[in-house]
Amino acid sequence: MALPPTAASADPHAGADDDTAYVDAPELRYAVIALFFIFGGITSLNDVIIPKLKELFTLSYTQAMLVQFCFFAAYAAIGVPGAMLVRKVGYMRGAVAGLVIMIAGCLAFIPASQTATYWLFLVAYFVLAAGVVIVQVVTNPLISLLGPPATTSSRLTFAQAFNSLGTTIFPIAGSVLILGSLATISAHDLTGAALDAYRRAESQAIVHGYLGIAVALALVAAGVWCFRNRLPVEKSESTPESNGSGIGGFDLLARPRFGYGALCIFLYVGAEVSIGSLIVSYLMQDHVMALPEQSAGKLIGLYWGGAMVGRFVGSAVLRVVNPALVLAFNACAAIALIALSVTSAGTVSGYALLAVGLMNSIMFPTIFSLACEKLGARAADGSGIINVAICGGAIVPLATGALADATGGDLGVALVLPAICYAVIAGFGLFARRPA
Repeated sequence: MALPPTAASADPHAGADDDTAYVDAPELRYAVIALFFIFGGITSLNDVIIPKLKELFTLSYTQAMLVQFCFFAAYAAIGVPGAMLVRKVGYMRGAVAGLVIMIAGCLAFIPASQTATYWLFLVAYFVLAAGVVIVQVVTNPLISLLGPPATTSSRLTFAQAFNSLGTTIFPIAGSVLILGSLATISAHDLTGAALDAYRRAESQAIVHGYLGIAVALALVAAGVWCFRNRLPVEKSESTPESNGSGIGGFDLLARPRFGYGALCIFLYVGAEVSIGSLIVSYLMQDHVMALPEQSAGKLIGLYWGGAMVGRFVGSAVLRVVNPALVLAFNACAAIALIALSVTSAGTVSGYALLAVGLMNSIMFPTIFSLACEKLGARAADGSGIINVAICGGAIVPLATGALADATGGDLGVALVLPAICYAVIAGFGLFARRPA
């Protein structure tokens, strides 16, 4: 993958294939890894919040998936402006700006809880996600700057492993703190003032969780600010190539490799989020594992934990095996696991679906690096568009929830949609098996 549009040497037009044009700064790598950990954990915490809000506000699957819709819609709205901000203020200052917006999103849960209003929760998620988008615009290209271009896929996969560590830990803790607070009474049994009081009381667990996250984010923001001048040149150089011919870099979609890759990011995030959002409800089904809500919530950690293990292993495998072929194999394996889950019962069905997380492991970083290969000075534009494509996490889960509602709550049928997404990704792996 080419270097992002920031000068790693005195020459702002350093060649993308020059393995010497990178920054050797271990302390920055640790800071970036911390950012991967945080935004990964916050994203996966949605999987725990959805069943909580579904019960509190007596929502359908489609309505509950609006949490993911509002969260991931921020990628479409903020991706390109976020890339413009990062080019203007630099990577580290951009990261701090994103963290501050994330803190504002966490604090927005307070009025949402006090008024017991579902749409205010959705607004809070959008604001929180807006900050996540800016941080992610920073981290994906920045990790490529902190090492030789030849090992970008491996290095990005390794950093994504810590993203998965966050996605593993946060849902487990959230299941205990948030789902564990579910009262024995149900919102279905209440009306009027009693219902509002119940929603305010039960949503306090959500507020307390995000207030704790806000404190952690403030500490990380302070740490990142200390590195604001660490890079040799923080701001993007303005060149004819980096300015491009399209608004916000959307002209890059005309390149078959990048356009196909951006589509696959859309589908991959959509499939991953759809499965994660349904795991609790899926495992609670009588014909699957018939688990209580909190126990099912804890198993979300296995789904995201599989991705974490796969990324640590994948960072080594991708050094010796063609990344595109590894991507195609994992996508096909994900389809096979979904098919096994929906055609079986009991623990086999449950753990087969959880194992899809292992197959997801290398997909995002591999698709990202394959799609952005040889973008040169336009790598920041490419990263911005890729972050827009992450809005697949808004569209595909909503469609999956609608499919579940349309089939009377049949989650097995709904999982066909993620399987189709993986089929398209497998095709991209075969398409991109040769260098750009």
